[in-house]
Amino acid sequence: MRLTQLSTLSLLTAAIGFSLASTAQAARPPAPNLSNAEFQQCLDRLKNSSKFRGVDSFTFNNYRPAQPDPSVIQSLNYQPEFQKDVWDYLSVLVDKERVEDGIRAKRQWGDTLRQIESRYGVKPEHVLGVWGVESNFGQTLGKKPLFESLATLSCFDRRQSYFQGEFANALKIVQRGDIAPSDMTGSWAGAFGQTQFMPSTFLELAVDFDGDGRRDLVNSVPDALASTANFLAKRGYRSGEPWGYEVKLPDGYWAASSRKNKKSMSHWRNQGLTLANGSSLPYDLGSAGLLLPAGIDGPAFLVGKNFDTFYSYNASENYALAIAHLSDLITREDSSKTDFVTAWPTSDPGISRQQAKDIQQALLDAGYDIGGVDGIIGDNTRTAIQQYQTSRGIFPADGRAGQNFYRAIIGTTAPNSSQYGNQYGQPTNRQPLTPASGDSMGQLIQQQSTTPSTPTYSAPTSAPQSGNVRYRRVVGNDGVTRLVRVDDGS
Repeated sequence: MRLTQLSTLSLLTAAIGFSLASTAQAARPPAPNLSNAEFQQCLDRLKNSSKFRGVDSFTFNNYRPAQPDPSVIQSLNYQPEFQKDVWDYLSVLVDKERVEDGIRAKRQWGDTLRQIESRYGVKPEHVLGVWGVESNFGQTLGKKPLFESLATLSCFDRRQSYFQGEFANALKIVQRGDIAPSDMTGSWAGAFGQTQFMPSTFLELAVDFDGDGRRDLVNSVPDALASTANFLAKRGYRSGEPWGYEVKLPDGYWAASSRKNKKSMSHWRNQGLTLANGSSLPYDLGSAGLLLPAGIDGPAFLVGKNFDTFYSYNASENYALAIAHLSDLITREDSSKTDFVTAWPTSDPGISRQQAKDIQQALLDAGYDIGGVDGIIGDNTRTAIQQYQTSRGIFPADGRAGQNFYRAIIGTTAPNSSQYGNQYGQPTNRQPLTPASGDSMGQLIQQQSTTPSTPTYSAPTSAPQSGNVRYRRVVGNDGVTRLVRVDDGS
């Protein structure tokens, strides 16, 4: 997200939407009851306030929301206990699929990226790294109506002054004709477009690179990529420098992670640091700081000024490292190995998005009502994981989707089997699943195994054998959800 006030970042980082747990799941607060009368009175005051000077009456009245959106206040106050370890964070953001998408984007937009580099001095792969992390190369833009979200945040709860400025700026963007009102959708906090600018950052740094007279970061890839390069350049990007390197620390070396404490490359050579493969450190960084995202036992990095510009895009070292790592893999055009040379200090590494989808499908097949399969481990999926862990005696029942849980629910596939072990998505090496008590979909499945069918769900035509009946949740083209029997029929 593009924010001009870093103090707001801690408030908004939840909008990124990838959080996992090391302990227990926090409950999402209920959506508040917001008074529409109070909301409309607030908008009346804002219309004539100094922040909205420059927004004409037609624009304000035409895009003035009819009512507030309580869900954005719910998101504003959602502080999950699930905190993502760095290996979980990077495994989702930098996986084989995203690297391959980035390589294709590099080839497709090569001419445009070279022109952008010529004008702004930013390496094409660094621009692609931001694009990939921010919106999965334009595939995930956010669907929240910006005017409704920002107006609600302007009138209720905390940080109202900040969001009032962003609401006014969003209206100015439409008033200027840069982006169609129908395209003003994004995150609950107001970030939008292919590289997720906040409205204030858009007005400051967005550029018209395709020459059509509009700065359209939603529909114009050249505008979005050039605006990102302009952002990085204005934040101090150094042309011709790498972001940094993965390095190897000498045996017995102790140091704290201190990205800002930059030293010369000669200093780090004298300390005995080398590249991760053992080669000598190059001299193409003016200075670098030591980054230890998982402590002294995990991967180590020397990072320079360009890493800091990634960090300025969203104040998170893990976020900046994801951009850096993705850009390196796109540069090498190699998706075969997305790990660093040094392994993370964990016996339970993170999972890729495809593995997350596999877990979600297995949970659906097991009868857990998590919604759809999207590769994002959200609240519903974590709750189902906890229930599955509890029902299977897996400790800790923490709701975390790591490699250990992936192996537990997917199992070892048998020869000539599908990904899950058979055509129904059930591993061949595990017993029929018994959903946890209190799980509504699981109880429904159990009822379906012993009671006649209903108009909504399909049920077996003959009496099922106890303990062997399994169903999967299927949504038909008519939108009706049904339970389809998938046991072996014995």
